[in-house]
Amino acid sequence: MINIEKANIDWANIGFGYYKTDVRFVANYKDGKWEDGYLTEDENIVLNECAGVLQYAQTCFEGMKAYTTVDDKVVVFRPEMNAKRMADTAKRLEMPVFPEEKFVEAVEKVVKANLKYVPPYGTGASLYLRPYMFGSAPVMGVKPSAEYQFRIFASPVGPYFKGGAKPITLKVSDFDRAAPNGTGHVKAGLNYAMSLHAIVQAHKEGYDENLYPDALTRTKVEETGGANFFFVTKDNKIVTPKSNTILPSITRRSLMYVAKEYLGLEVEERDVYLTELSEFTECGLCGTAAVISPVGKIVDHGKEICFPSGMDEMGPISQKMYDTLTGIQSGKIEAPEGWIRIIA
Repeated sequence: MINIEKANIDWANIGFGYYKTDVRFVANYKDGKWEDGYLTEDENIVLNECAGVLQYAQTCFEGMKAYTTVDDKVVVFRPEMNAKRMADTAKRLEMPVFPEEKFVEAVEKVVKANLKYVPPYGTGASLYLRPYMFGSAPVMGVKPSAEYQFRIFASPVGPYFKGGAKPITLKVSDFDRAAPNGTGHVKAGLNYAMSLHAIVQAHKEGYDENLYPDALTRTKVEETGGANFFFVTKDNKIVTPKSNTILPSITRRSLMYVAKEYLGLEVEERDVYLTELSEFTECGLCGTAAVISPVGKIVDHGKEICFPSGMDEMGPISQKMYDTLTGIQSGKIEAPEGWIRIIA
């Protein structure tokens, strides 16, 4: 990496939250086409009071990270997959697709412009990247906006779990996250707004998160408000729920590849029923923020399902998966072709 003086930040205690950096990317869609876009130091957005995003929640986003590797390179992890997922989301929300190759180029520009905010290797911190898009033109009747804005900002973040990932406790929610034929398979902002009441209620009751069953039968595991599930069987098979209303997590798909190709484990995507939860030895949530959040206990309306991996530490199979994927991201383990994009 080129020699860049790092920002004066206490990387070990930065936490996981918004931290303003110097530069962000902006591109506008108008008259049926996207402009080239530009970098700006202005973090504020000025919108008409009747903008489509404000009236009808026409917005979507992605989440990804830039890392410093063990050999002092700055890299991003599989940005093409984020570009593809945002394209799929945009189509579902009747938004214009921001070209996938331009998405990746914009990611590179933002990281390069904020290199001093990429935490040093070994701190456990990273530079979080938030690409997002929203309807910006005034819309009174219920219809798609005529204009849009695509933006990317960056924020350095500490490890999601300071001091290590401790197993969490979930409750089986009485709320539905996503309906069949709805928007559960895309990363629409409205999905997350719908989950806020449920997570606040769960926290009030002493739980860390919700397990949302499928909305149709309420018998199958789907996901939490912001992460996919995986389970480990007694014979060390990795099982993930299969559903067309689950967001296709890039971290989950990467972990499944790692489990099969690096660790030699059998991987299966299938229906997972609430009645079989007690048969698994480990349970985890996977996503960009934490990579893996171990689950120690699930409470289904008073019935406690405690996983043998316990409430003290991540289970052994989950730990191997975590160590391997983070090793790939940090450059300690050779990555599959195309997974790591070097920025500087």
